[in-house]
Amino acid sequence: MQINESTFVSELVSAFKENGMGSLINPEKSKKFYLLTERMLSENEKYNLTAITEPDKIILNHYLDCAVLCDRISKGATVIDIGCGAGFPSLPLAIIRDDIKITAVDSTAKRTEYVKKSAEILGLNNLTTLTMRAEEGACKEEFREKYDFAVARAVAELRVLTELCLGYVKVGGKMIAMKGKNAEYELNGAKRAISIMGGSDTVSESITLKGKTDTVSHPLIIIQKGKRTPKDYPRVYAKISKKPL
Repeated sequence: MQINESTFVSELVSAFKENGMGSLINPEKSKKFYLLTERMLSENEKYNLTAITEPDKIILNHYLDCAVLCDRISKGATVIDIGCGAGFPSLPLAIIRDDIKITAVDSTAKRTEYVKKSAEILGLNNLTTLTMRAEEGACKEEFREKYDFAVARAVAELRVLTELCLGYVKVGGKMIAMKGKNAEYELNGAKRAISIMGGSDTVSESITLKGKTDTVSHPLIIIQKGKRTPKDYPRVYAKISKKPL
């Protein structure tokens, strides 16, 4: 699909301003979002990256949706994106926030290779990728409790996701789960998992974003890490999935 650059950039800038995030964007970042969109659509058939292919809907559902994390992540933070898939939220975050360092993790090498190559093409020196299972990486000394934030978008039910993510987060850091319509139900069921994994205060924030023709609303679940994760967690995935905490 051919995208007109000037039209795309105009719609991108307008959408960011309309949603109170105009300060996050500039001509250099707009150009990177355009190049990312071109690459994503050209590689979509090979990698099965997104079902959303209309530029205005990509801006709303992918770029703006990920950008809401920006004012929730502190300056200079280290961030790990668990189950990065097509690079959301890691690629938009890396474009907008060049002050943070992001590690994008996925168990599928095809996905991490796509994200890695995209970062190289866009000159995103603040983004690295790792191909590994989330529950295995969280048990390794070089990754365990080394990050200020763990983020995840459309990865797993919250009990499972909490066990996969919180082991990466430093005490005092946060896990941010980008969830769908069942978030409150999942949160009620995840209280034990949050407590066991070292979580303390938990907040559910509802976000609403306006696009050219659509509106997107969904919650963010933000979990503060209050104490260290016990050494026995996370468990192997077969146990996590069969018997969530």
